[in-house]
Amino acid sequence: MENLEHAHNDGSENTEERDYLVRGTALGGKVRAFAVRSTKLVEELRRRHDTFPTATAALGRTLTTATMMGAMLKGEEKLTIQVKGNGPLGQIVVDANAKGDVRGYVDHPHVHLPSNAMGKLDVAGAVGTEGFLYVIKDLGLKEPYRGSVPIVSGELGEDFTYYFAASEQTPSAVGIGVLVAPDGAVISSGGLIVQLLPGLADDEIDAIERAISTLPPVSALIDQGLSPEEVIKWVLPDVQIQESMDVQFKCECSRERVERTLISLGSEEIQAIIDEQGVAEVVCHFCNEAYQFEREDLEHILEQTRA
Repeated sequence: MENLEHAHNDGSENTEERDYLVRGTALGGKVRAFAVRSTKLVEELRRRHDTFPTATAALGRTLTTATMMGAMLKGEEKLTIQVKGNGPLGQIVVDANAKGDVRGYVDHPHVHLPSNAMGKLDVAGAVGTEGFLYVIKDLGLKEPYRGSVPIVSGELGEDFTYYFAASEQTPSAVGIGVLVAPDGAVISSGGLIVQLLPGLADDEIDAIERAISTLPPVSALIDQGLSPEEVIKWVLPDVQIQESMDVQFKCECSRERVERTLISLGSEEIQAIIDEQGVAEVVCHFCNEAYQFEREDLEHILEQTRA
């Protein structure tokens, strides 16, 4: 499924519309589907990381997919997606869990390329068409599950579709899109994943594929005011919605965690920071929050390394 997207729109986001995700099944449980409105989430990450439009679209598509994949988990399980392409963005990293919490960043947020041949934001050019997509799931076992596939297009929707087929053996259609205003703000963002489970008849598969082929870009549907439920019903009219869940940005960083990281550097390294700079600033990759440590703080941390 294409994750087409527009670079311009004169509409504006309805501030009352919350971000949320729905999960449903259709055709007697032989199809499962997830849809999400992620507009505020992607806008918050754009603001925190000061991403330029093409970077916003690439990070937003990955965040949106991670949010839906997080909803496939249970309890305390969580996952990390890494997109490592050969384009100017560098690496995209997103964490998500089963509770709708998500956070992420891109190595080079100030990437904006000319529109592609279709007049859309050139996400493939920014991500790169060579590299790998990695999914690491912490399922509470001794070792995390690790899946990886080569990047097949760099558009990301096709890449996640390929991941599900090759790594999880689940035929899936992934539609993800981010609509960006001329001033760089996120107008709308959303996604849909439809997964075909065993037992479907050929004519049922054909009907779903036909519906998917006529689906407009999900970001356009969200911009028109469609709810996640309505997005799923576009493809699966008989869907039974099982669950609805708010999704939001949430980072796990804190001053205490950063302190523990500094302590782990060891006394020599801390002493060198005190001697050379006198202060330290640690910035969280995921939320861009900066933590300041004055000389007095560093001397206290140095004492702890020697305790």
